[in-house]
Amino acid sequence: MTGRLTHIVRHPIKSIGYEDIESAPLMQGRVLPFDRVWAVSHQAAKFDSPLGAWARKMNFLRGVAAPKLMAVQARLRPDGQLDLTHPERPALTVDPDRPGDQARLIDWLTPLWPESRPAPRAVERVEGVALADMAEPYVSLLSLSSLGALGQAAGREISRHRFRGNLWVEGWAPWAERDLVGKRLRLGAAVLEVAMPITRCRATCTDPATGTEDLELLDLLERLHGDWHFGCYATVIESGTITLGDPVEVL
Repeated sequence: MTGRLTHIVRHPIKSIGYEDIESAPLMQGRVLPFDRVWAVSHQAAKFDSPLGAWARKMNFLRGVAAPKLMAVQARLRPDGQLDLTHPERPALTVDPDRPGDQARLIDWLTPLWPESRPAPRAVERVEGVALADMAEPYVSLLSLSSLGALGQAAGREISRHRFRGNLWVEGWAPWAERDLVGKRLRLGAAVLEVAMPITRCRATCTDPATGTEDLELLDLLERLHGDWHFGCYATVIESGTITLGDPVEVL
């Protein structure tokens, strides 16, 4: 079963923006570079700020709690500055490591966060640790054919950005990735091992173009498969650079 890598996506700040890129070096036992480097904690977070280690997703701003966050787009500049856009907010450029810019980022995010929830508190970073949903250094792997099948079942086109995936593959049979757990893939110059399916949350019910909930996607997955799985987590076991168009081969 061979496919082709069609999209590489990173999310510099957890749950706040997505960015398509053309190539990336994958390193053994590491996540996609610059993916979930930062996260924004809220006032009810169960750790002191600054953060000293990986922490559970409940401590951070997330799209499941604030659908409007799903409409943020990001672009990481070579100098480390981050451009953020949203249909309801003015464009913002910040260096997430600078205290002054961190305050500006929190001010920018506050109108997108529900007043009924604990307010945004601080921009967090842990050197060498991705602040992803899982503590393990996973890369997420998803199928465009499965996305198309899901859209066909929904009767509408579904944006891939609902799923905040890293690597999108074209050319597999729909839902073939559900049988890949435990198998290894050669992707460009890298080798990955598929670890487990990804269980989805209500953030996927939000249209990332508008930041509004418009589709009961979890119900749809339940009807199709009896679970909320879409995509897989994988571990990089052999380092190598990946580029759009690379073949993806099951070993």
